[in-house]
Amino acid sequence: MMKTTLVVMAAGMGSRFGGLKQIEPIGKSGEVIIDYSAYDAIKAGFDKIVFIIKKDIESDFKRIVGDRIATKIDVEYVYQESPEGRSKPYGTAHAILCCRDVVKTPFAVINADDFYGATAFDVIHNHLTTSNDYAMVGFALENTVTENGTVARGVCEIVDGYLTDVKEHTAISKDNDFPKDTIVSMNMWGFTPCIFDELSIGFEYFLKTANLEKDEYFIPSVVDSMIKNGKAKVRVLTTPDKWYGVTYRDDKYDIVKAINKMTKEGKYEGI
Repeated sequence: MMKTTLVVMAAGMGSRFGGLKQIEPIGKSGEVIIDYSAYDAIKAGFDKIVFIIKKDIESDFKRIVGDRIATKIDVEYVYQESPEGRSKPYGTAHAILCCRDVVKTPFAVINADDFYGATAFDVIHNHLTTSNDYAMVGFALENTVTENGTVARGVCEIVDGYLTDVKEHTAISKDNDFPKDTIVSMNMWGFTPCIFDELSIGFEYFLKTANLEKDEYFIPSVVDSMIKNGKAKVRVLTTPDKWYGVTYRDDKYDIVKAINKMTKEGKYEGI
């Protein structure tokens, strides 16, 4: 079967959460969200994981999670730093571009601090091994909101199973006016290495035209441009599972409860 790679974006700091939430323990034995994503990815059939991190968290990251995962699957690291004059890196599309020299297979991209569930990894892996189209795993909006504050979500427009547009909404509360089954993007994408050329061209333009002190180079903007210019088709895959994240510190209690329940049900046996 065709080899596949999982790219995990872990270079960002959790400003609203108040710390390095990528390595915040949620399991009874100190497991973090990435442990569960790696477990689901390995079970789905991924062959390699590439972690995008900042150099200054490398030691802690490897000690808390990376070295443990490396005993189960091939692991590689790339680094995305905050340029001088900026408090954070250039964004998610730049993060993927940082992987150009190490990712040579079809690949999925996820956030390190998001819990996507096993179904999401199954459907994206199956797509990567059977289609050259790009893909996105979408979640029902009602499965992604929190009681602890508002969230930003990319609301998807879909025609015949393919993404036509993503509109960013920056302050969605649990009680919102969208239909509950509205599909949103949670930054779980599937690409082929062909995207690196487009990312490189787009990044050169970004450097020439953006406010380099604060603007970010985002995956959805690159994907949107490729769709509208006829350079890519993006199949929308869906999952009925609930997404969990730690946008706010109080969100941790919800994910801990959910993970403990799934573990008791045998879904993460031997993690």
